[in-house]
Order: sequence, then structure tokens, then C-alpha cells
Amino acid sequence: MSTKDLAFLATLESIIVDRQRNPVEGSYTTQLLTAGAQRIAQKVGEEAVELALASVAGERDAILDEAADLLYHVLVLLNHQGLRLGDVAGVLAERHAA
Repeated sequence: MSTKDLAFLATLESIIVDRQRNPVEGSYTTQLLTAGAQRIAQKVGEEAVELALASVAGERDAILDEAADLLYHVLVLLNHQGLRLGDVAGVLAERHAA
């Protein structure tokens, strides 16, 4: 993974944070955040299942599309809960050090 790839995840997270603070009419992110935790969690679950099924089918493009959808929805879920991707990275780092 390149620095550019990681930077885009940070950019995407910043966009999601901005939508939370400054809702934009017609924005899918704003709609999700407004719908609340149950809807966001439902989308995370749906995308996870779709990724698993694409993986079993071995369809590279579908795997990438569904993984992107899942990552996006996880970022929305984290934001809604007042958490950030860096918080998750911290947990992973702690686990790796153990």
C-alpha cells in the first residue's frame, strides 16, 4: 500500500467528518449519518456479506468493489460512533506488539 493510498483513506475520513458537521443535501454520507446507527450497521453487514460472496466467486473486480464499499461504510460507522480509523490502527498495532 502506498502513502498515496493511505492519504486517500485519510481524505475520505475527513470528508465523512465534514458531512457529519456540515450536512449536504443529497449526499449519501449525510443520509447515512442522519439515518443513524442501525442503518449504518445494516449497511456494514450487507457490504461484508457481499464481499464474502464475491470472494467465494473469485471475481476480482467484484471483490474490489465490495471491499471499497465495506471500507467506506466502516468509516461512516466509526465516525458515527465518535471513532476514527487511527483508533482501529492503534488496536491493531497493540495486538501486533503483544
